Amino acid sequence: MTIPVGILITDGEQRASLATVRSLGAAGYTAHVCSSSGHSIAGRSRYCATETRVSDALSEPVRFAEEVVRLAASLRVDVLLPVTEASLLAVLPVRQAFDCDIPFASADQFKRICDKAEVLRVANARGIAVPIQKEICFPTACDDFASLHFPVVVKPSRSVSGPETARRKNTVSYSNDERGLRETLMRLPTSSFPVLLQERIVGPGVGVSLLIWNGELRAAFCHQRIREKPPSGGVSVLRESIPVNDELLKTSVGLLKDLQWQGVAMLEYKHETTTGTNYLMEINGRLWGSLQLAIDSGVDFPVLLVEAALGLPSTPVTKYRIGVRSQWEWGDVDNLLAVLFHSSDRLALPSGRPARLSAIAEFVRALKTGTQSEVLRLSDPLPFIRESLNWILGR
Repeated sequence: MTIPVGILITDGEQRASLATVRSLGAAGYTAHVCSSSGHSIAGRSRYCATETRVSDALSEPVRFAEEVVRLAASLRVDVLLPVTEASLLAVLPVRQAFDCDIPFASADQFKRICDKAEVLRVANARGIAVPIQKEICFPTACDDFASLHFPVVVKPSRSVSGPETARRKNTVSYSNDERGLRETLMRLPTSSFPVLLQERIVGPGVGVSLLIWNGELRAAFCHQRIREKPPSGGVSVLRESIPVNDELLKTSVGLLKDLQWQGVAMLEYKHETTTGTNYLMEINGRLWGSLQLAIDSGVDFPVLLVEAALGLPSTPVTKYRIGVRSQWEWGDVDNLLAVLFHSSDRLALPSGRPARLSAIAEFVRALKTGTQSEVLRLSDPLPFIRESLNWILGR
């Protein structure tokens, strides 16, 4: 039976948007998509009712918000789900202009959870392990690097920064010595500061994904990153569902409550190989890139989030299938090509990188072991065709 509820999902180019459209469409909701291209992977899904082209949330946030307000009104949607950080930064400050639910925390709370320095301060006060770091507010603010242990991670405190009229994405880089660090800092634009200079934690990434609503835990899921793009650390391209450690779950929920969070969030940890310590790196207060893995494992965050927004009864979901693997196909190809054709220094990889032949063998093994394809679904093939064309054309 069709549920007479319309949902507008932004950022149709994102894999998280595609997973959300597939989830909600399969559940009977009417899923609408908007994107800056008008020809996005989510918009190509059989579960997408309409796709509309809008301005880019990053470069034109004010115009983007105005257009989404009008679009949500014309479609008469009941729920709006902004997917990227840029979209949330554009939409949340003007949520009063929308005549629909936006199931996220306030604009101020979202900005706070996007501030890595602030999040790590709160986490450290709670007793959660965080990397040793130094915060600097402009390139020449720190002349004493003696306390740093190289290599260091150069990480802007905010992934998206800049004035409200035009924002930019910030990237993470690595420096092996003081000279390289100074050069890296001088190349950064002013909007990237403050910057965190962090010790490098070596080990796999672990994501603890949660849905908190009215102070209560509604869903929990945990996964481990196996491969990333870029290989030194970034977006996961191969990952696996793992049990969530009770203590890690407790501290993660407690931290979100300390931050007065409402909605979905993924807490990113690094599991240090030598000590077994889980170091908190940051919190993504939005639907995350590897969302499809959680859905495939039995935790349907988009449906649970919409149910919470609509005030529908829902039983908390904390049990799920363990050992489910998911591969972002073209992202994993990019990882393999980087490993094959670039040196460890250029890729900023720690010592002990796998040999090139081993990388090929691991890539092939993932294809043969029943790993779930993230974008390619035989029942919904057009998004993969769209993404493949984008990859081939270099878009």
